[in-house]
Amino acid sequence: MPRTHQPYAAEYRRRIIELARAGRSINELAREFEPSANAIREWVKQAALDEGVTSALRGLIFYGSPT
Repeated sequence: MPRTHQPYAAEYRRRIIELARAGRSINELAREFEPSANAIREWVKQAALDEGVTSALRGLIFYGSPT
């Protein structure tokens, strides 16, 4: 399947990951910015793997803390 746009810049992805980790809803970020919620989830997940975050902490980062 062909891509519909150029890949997002690394700095752009990093900033969205920071916002997600700061507690912003992934769905909210997807509505506010162009990437899909699934793309943002994958970015957050990959960033956690790249940083060596343990699986317990990754779940907290990926899904957010219970409120």
